[in-house]
Amino acid sequence: MATEIEAFREETRAWLAEYCPPGARGPGPISNGSTKIVIEDADTRVWLERMVEKGWTVPTWPTAYGGGGLNKQEYLILLAEMRRIDARPALSGFGTSMIGPTLLELGSEDQQLRHLPRIARAEVEWCQGYSEPGSGSDLASLRTRADDAGDHFVINGQKVWTSGAHYADWMFCLVRTDFDAPKHEGISFVLLPMDQPGVTVKPIRLISGESPFNETFFDNAIARKEDLVGELNKGWTVGKRLLQHERSGMESLVSGSASGATGLAAEAKRCLGERDGRIKDPQYRASVLRHEMNNRVFRLAQRRAVEESDGGTPGPVTSIFKVYGSELQQEYYDLLTQMRGARGFGWDAATFSEAELETTRRWLYYRASSIYSGSNEIQRNIIAKRVLGLPD
Repeated sequence: MATEIEAFREETRAWLAEYCPPGARGPGPISNGSTKIVIEDADTRVWLERMVEKGWTVPTWPTAYGGGGLNKQEYLILLAEMRRIDARPALSGFGTSMIGPTLLELGSEDQQLRHLPRIARAEVEWCQGYSEPGSGSDLASLRTRADDAGDHFVINGQKVWTSGAHYADWMFCLVRTDFDAPKHEGISFVLLPMDQPGVTVKPIRLISGESPFNETFFDNAIARKEDLVGELNKGWTVGKRLLQHERSGMESLVSGSASGATGLAAEAKRCLGERDGRIKDPQYRASVLRHEMNNRVFRLAQRRAVEESDGGTPGPVTSIFKVYGSELQQEYYDLLTQMRGARGFGWDAATFSEAELETTRRWLYYRASSIYSGSNEIQRNIIAKRVLGLPD
């Protein structure tokens, strides 16, 4: 077995060396599969095509669904070899990280055959219809309704903070199908196409200047019965499992640090100076070192979780990844802006460089990382009850 694993490592290393273009290494664009986004960068496009053909856009998925069929050991080797050459993932989004793994576990065979290969081939991007006005952290109080109309549901209501809805082709959505049931019951999990009459998307402009979030309105929108995932009125179970996939952060095992960026030490040397190859300022030197060590520990914890769960997504322990990962993201941009001093909070394009402006936008954006996908306060409650077994 050891010989087979080493052979796989050698083959993987050779394949990546030959087929991963220079422009797909290091920071850069990553496809999310949306039919509404044109991939301008040639190397990014070629890398995606090659990884789709190899099945490595979703390495552990069965080959019948367009995946690579890799086992746990092979998957970890692929991750290590991609990191070794700083290769970016070819595909990343809600399809690969959230709805895809959920359908693999809980979807019907028909749903798997219809939806998973399209995700693997980067032919579709998904968005999430969970939060509503007045139903954020208390998601079970959602009011968007789906009425039975024979072979389909008719959906009316509103979702908010729907990330990427303006680029998405499909949505996975929690809807209320029984208003007389207790609030955690009577909820169903449905899939619906975004490009249909009755679905209206309105971007929300953030303080960072970006509009990644949207309001989504349903006015007699349609979800087919064959796209009901799990049982009618039992969607809360499906929805919770999907959130565990979202919070796991497993895709960062491929893409680099938890903060989503690298080179903090090099930037510190540039901004603060260096002496004997070290960051000159001892206080910042200690802060950068601590951040990098914590980031390494975080990645090792994620890797251990993969190893212990046969390559799948763990359960409630993913709340730990959500809390710690979001705090690492915030810490990274706090350090970066502080080290740049007056250049760390640029807003005027005539005065600041694009890199400085981007740092400011990201610093503002990641203020929300401890709120979205379930606030860190909620995650700590989950950790206390479901991981540590503490009493209510």
